[in-house]
Amino acid sequence: MATVEPGRVRSGRASELGLLVLALTLGVGAYALVGLGMEGSLPGNFYVLTFGMAALGFGLHFVVRWRAPYADPVLVPIAVGLNGLGLAMIYRLDLASQQLKGDDPGLATRQLGWTALGIIAAGIVVWVLRDHRTLRRYTYTAMIVGLVLVLLPLVPGLGKQINGARIWVGLGPFSLQPAEFAKIAFAVFFAGYLVTNRDTLTLAGRKVLGLQLPRVRDLGPIIVVWIASIAVLVLERDLGTSLLFFGLFVAMLYIATERISWVVIGLTLFAAGAVAAATSFAHVQGRFNAWLNAFDPEVFNARFGGSGQLVRGMFGMANGGLMGTGWGEGRPDLVPYAFSDFIFASLGEELGLTGIIALLVMYLVLVERGMRIAIGTRDGFGKLLAGGLAFVVAWQCFVVVGGVTRVIPLTGLTLPFLAYGGSSLLANWIIVALLLRISDNARRPTPLPLRGAPAQSPPASSADAVMPDDADSLPEEHLTPGVSPGVSPGDATEIIRAVDQ
Repeated sequence: MATVEPGRVRSGRASELGLLVLALTLGVGAYALVGLGMEGSLPGNFYVLTFGMAALGFGLHFVVRWRAPYADPVLVPIAVGLNGLGLAMIYRLDLASQQLKGDDPGLATRQLGWTALGIIAAGIVVWVLRDHRTLRRYTYTAMIVGLVLVLLPLVPGLGKQINGARIWVGLGPFSLQPAEFAKIAFAVFFAGYLVTNRDTLTLAGRKVLGLQLPRVRDLGPIIVVWIASIAVLVLERDLGTSLLFFGLFVAMLYIATERISWVVIGLTLFAAGAVAAATSFAHVQGRFNAWLNAFDPEVFNARFGGSGQLVRGMFGMANGGLMGTGWGEGRPDLVPYAFSDFIFASLGEELGLTGIIALLVMYLVLVERGMRIAIGTRDGFGKLLAGGLAFVVAWQCFVVVGGVTRVIPLTGLTLPFLAYGGSSLLANWIIVALLLRISDNARRPTPLPLRGAPAQSPPASSADAVMPDDADSLPEEHLTPGVSPGVSPGDATEIIRAVDQ
């Protein structure tokens, strides 16, 4: 078949390599500055960490170059940079504990191990998953997996309660937070469910005061998710996970239907549930009390559920000022759980307002690339999945940073890539891998057919072949932008003119 060769599409791998070198320099340089600032010399494991991070970063780069050559070139460098800065701050807190208490918790070493597992897992996902649409076959399997993961901490003998929340699972000497992996499973389920039912959710129902309200029977899924999120809040005492799951579903519902009425209904339901929980359950009421009356001496000095951690974190960020105290020159160790829940406050003290704005911009770029991938993906399932995964990163950042800065109540979630925690790190690297795969399928070029020539269908064995159960349009790489399959640009122009008339 005669073809017209399209303009050469840049894969972006050279740009990714250059950005990756910059990201590694940022993380390794911060690690070196911590040692120089606190001990006057490079850390003892500096070269091990440098070689390890470089090997992991470049290894993932070459896997992407080979298996997903047209994937987004910004995702990996941003994730590596954030991960490296988080390692540096965790190491700084390790040194503070060593100086004050004489013991080394070894959190940085463990975090480096989890980093290795996370990057390797991302490489495996990119290698094994050749087409993201394969996941649509497992829509309801993903729902079951997500529910099982959420309920695991409630299993006697397996779940662990830490600081009043029962969201961990003990596996020997390790503790895992299953909800971090459940958010990925739920994103797959929501994408598969909504792409099948979006017409019903979009078109059915009446308009009231300008809002397209759904039919009562179509409210079933959102009611089920609302009940599940409230159950997590009540049974596991975890406000953050409850807010995360419900926010993810409402956001994906809006992406699928573009109806603001779903957002209004979702926010109303969650607000009602949160108010009821705050007035009925002591642990939720304590979170709200610490948020509203943080500087009250009784609340500040409360043994459980007080605002001492919140206020100390705010004073630490105030101490950092505009430019920060510098690596190793502040006192972030005065804040409880400065390496996990309050790592943003720790970084705010030593990097200052300028530094944390730079971190937020890095997150903004990461989320923007995810949303851009969603926009550029032609199939509905990939669009919803990419949008949901990008949103869950943005939402988690907002919930964590909002809690630390007293915009909203504290939730106990961890900041992606920065905070200490193996479950969070592993899950977020898998999210990056899924976005890489979706973006590769969306950006990969194909020769375009000449006018009047029969369209060439992709081979059945190709990774780009249309999945048999995919009722959506063909992916972007098989279509001329703005032109339907089998319709030439000239014919499309005539159709548009006829419609306009």
